[in-house]
Amino acid sequence: QVQLVESGGGSVQPGTSLNLSCAVSGDIYSVNAMGWYRQAPWKQRRELVATITHALETNIADSVKGRATISRDNDKHTVYLQIDSVKREDAAVYYCNAESVRLKGLSASDQPGPAIDYWGQGTPVTVSS
Repeated sequence: QVQLVESGGGSVQPGTSLNLSCAVSGDIYSVNAMGWYRQAPWKQRRELVATITHALETNIADSVKGRATISRDNDKHTVYLQIDSVKREDAAVYYCNAESVRLKGLSASDQPGPAIDYWGQGTPVTVSS
């Protein structure tokens, strides 16, 4: 019922910009924080890139601070990430995260569903000239 549809990524040249977007599809009642994480092939752990709350408060990792901008459209349940001056170390699989997603109830009088976290399938980003 809920899908995270990621777009963007692919191959980017060093020094250029990377643009990613992620839309939460489904009969959505609310989404709390949304964000992006990444995992490079040589790293064992997924790391935070940036997150943004429903109130548009942002948290950006030091590795991309000053180069990354995260934004969201609450009406469209979509989060956007732009990384400028891309470096080779930005190469990774980027994963979208949507926190505490609640679906609408079956009828107008029903309570919304439980809050569940979701992950996208990941979109690979390579950096090469």
